[in-house]
Amino acid sequence: MAIQRPTQQQLANIAEHYKLDLSEGDLKTFHTLISGTVSSYERILQIVEPALPVKYPRTPGYRPEGEENKLNAWYYKSSIKGSPVGKLAGKTIALKDNISLAGVPMMNGSAILEGFVPDEDATIVTRMLDAGAEIVGKAVCEDLCLSGGSHTSASGPVLNPHDPTRMAGGSSSGSAALVASGEVDMAIGCDQGGSIRMPSSWCGVYGHKPTYGLVPYTGIFPIEQTLDHAGPIARTVEDVALLLEVIAGADGLDPRQSGLEPKSYTEALVGHAKGLRIGIVQEGFGREGFSEEDVDRIVRDAALSFVKCGAEVQDVSIPMHIDGLHIWNVIGTEGTTSQMVNGNALGANWKGHYSTKLLDAYAKGRQMRPNEYSETVKMIMLLGQYMQTEYNGKFYAIAQNLSRKLKQAYDDALDRFDVLIMPTTPMKATRFPGPEASKEEYIARALETIPNTAPFDLTGHPAINVPCGTSEGLPIGMMIIGRFGEDETVLRAAHAFEMMNR
Repeated sequence: MAIQRPTQQQLANIAEHYKLDLSEGDLKTFHTLISGTVSSYERILQIVEPALPVKYPRTPGYRPEGEENKLNAWYYKSSIKGSPVGKLAGKTIALKDNISLAGVPMMNGSAILEGFVPDEDATIVTRMLDAGAEIVGKAVCEDLCLSGGSHTSASGPVLNPHDPTRMAGGSSSGSAALVASGEVDMAIGCDQGGSIRMPSSWCGVYGHKPTYGLVPYTGIFPIEQTLDHAGPIARTVEDVALLLEVIAGADGLDPRQSGLEPKSYTEALVGHAKGLRIGIVQEGFGREGFSEEDVDRIVRDAALSFVKCGAEVQDVSIPMHIDGLHIWNVIGTEGTTSQMVNGNALGANWKGHYSTKLLDAYAKGRQMRPNEYSETVKMIMLLGQYMQTEYNGKFYAIAQNLSRKLKQAYDDALDRFDVLIMPTTPMKATRFPGPEASKEEYIARALETIPNTAPFDLTGHPAINVPCGTSEGLPIGMMIIGRFGEDETVLRAAHAFEMMNR
């Protein structure tokens, strides 16, 4: 393939963009010099780049309709069977549709990527198949995963299995709905602002955001490298722990990972909380403009009930928790614009595996169909680019620095307590915006769910949603947060509560 050389006029336009004062002679010289370097681009196209392995046979499957997809939670159904033996033998798993599954279409909830078919399996896909799982399809997710509601996917809204007039939560909407409805045993979700835990809360299942970097993100469509997490969703803590055991650990290809060793998470499930010190975070309750009284009351009662299975429970104040949302808003806005939009999903300046076919397909899609971004994505793009242009990334840098201070605030509390507790989502599942809903309402329903979950994507602490009650027939979720790298303690506490309430 021959690379098209830039014209001298194109170089002049670029020089103007960078405010370079170049003469015609300068441009002519650079034009000649650049032509030589372009030959390197042509040469690397002749070298076969390394690819992620595809070890097990599969067929593309099909897009289910009607009674076969009552909740609109399936994007594609397929059947990919792995090893006949292993920890996950006999388990069926759905993947959030931002995870590469070779030969099966991947839309990531967006018209921008419609028609794309990956040619590689994400690292965690191979690990699950090696462990005996059967992957039975792709679960619908929200448009480019930028919504805590389940109303933004280009394939239509995902319905809550407890009340189809309500949202399932996002952005791993289909993953949680399929687990809650019993259509799969387990699912994988991804979480940048709460997108594993929020739909798990509204659908009444367990969803665990692992410690940052514990699970490789290789082969998964990212949003912002410092926020990206992938993790398990299931109907029992035991299944969550089992799936985490399989997918955790470094793959040598993901710069998010920094040497965390996976553990035997199922061995931590002892059925009690004896000796655990639990802190109820006061600032996670009574969030003005967000919290519902019944959610606060049921979560607090659930947290206090841990004394019945041997734990010590006290209130704790972490004032900076309130600022976590503000810090996340800055990083989530500018970081997403920089990486997912301007960087065509993958960005640059990191070592690891780049999914080049995905990058190319997304870049072409966003050039051809830019008006088909969801309203949430458009808003983030507009503000993110404005702040980058006008303030040179200064506020992103400040927010990243403040995220360390936020992490320290939680770490200080976790010196006194083994886990922290607060509501996962401050409110129960909300109704879908109507067809005549304003942009304001559409965006509010997408972003109002994250004030308690998003801070832990900044800090990387492990956190799980635990179903802890219902109100008006809708599930309520309690979030348990642990020390960085101590996912086993979080799972132990969740399991103790589950056993106590069986």
